[in-house]
Amino acid sequence: MAVKRLGPLRRFVVILVKSVLTPMTKRTWTGQEHIPPTGGVILAPNHLSHADPLVMAHFVYDAHRWPRFLGKASVFKVPVIGKLILRVQQIPVERGSVDAAKSLEALTAAIKDGGAVIIYPEGTTTREPDLWPMRGKTGAARLALATGAPVIPIAQWGAQGFYDTRTKKVRFRPRTPITIAAGPPVDLSRWAGAEPTRATLDEMTDEIMLRVRDLLAGVRGETPPPLFAPAKGEKP
Repeated sequence: MAVKRLGPLRRFVVILVKSVLTPMTKRTWTGQEHIPPTGGVILAPNHLSHADPLVMAHFVYDAHRWPRFLGKASVFKVPVIGKLILRVQQIPVERGSVDAAKSLEALTAAIKDGGAVIIYPEGTTTREPDLWPMRGKTGAARLALATGAPVIPIAQWGAQGFYDTRTKKVRFRPRTPITIAAGPPVDLSRWAGAEPTRATLDEMTDEIMLRVRDLLAGVRGETPPPLFAPAKGEKP
């Protein structure tokens, strides 16, 4: 994806983000060849920190795709800001079961438009004490069933150095080590054409999250625990 084809606004966003992140991070990035160069794709990373979407956007952009994140629909209604976010092709989604169909329609349209959509299957930053992945929510699986798009598992480690959700500490140190690894598409072929029942979606989601967890184990050089399940009623 040539920068000259982005248009002035997206080009400005790229220059702004990379001018900050390039000196602030020491990057070890692998597996970008698994992200297809064209066509709709679902990118499924673990979620460590509120800082990690920026480094994930950098990783995806350097894989020659434009990163498209999900955002609360209410943000897109804010004067000026909402229009700007839409113009850089981010995706408004409705929260709550009543609007779930609208959200799926918006995501499906983005995939069919050839977008590289980033979905954090955990739905929030992990609550696992050592920052291993949690069991995921079913959005990525539901979208994969609806579109047939490949799901690329991605493991990331290091953004907690900027902001650690456990301690709430913020640090900005140059050349903070950041490692991101993408893997081959998750094999979801056994569920192709299946009805999106709760059991099917849960099985698919566990398969996606296990792939993400195992990639993270390779990044960290450690043996991973079982997928973490927060206590019932625990706040996200």
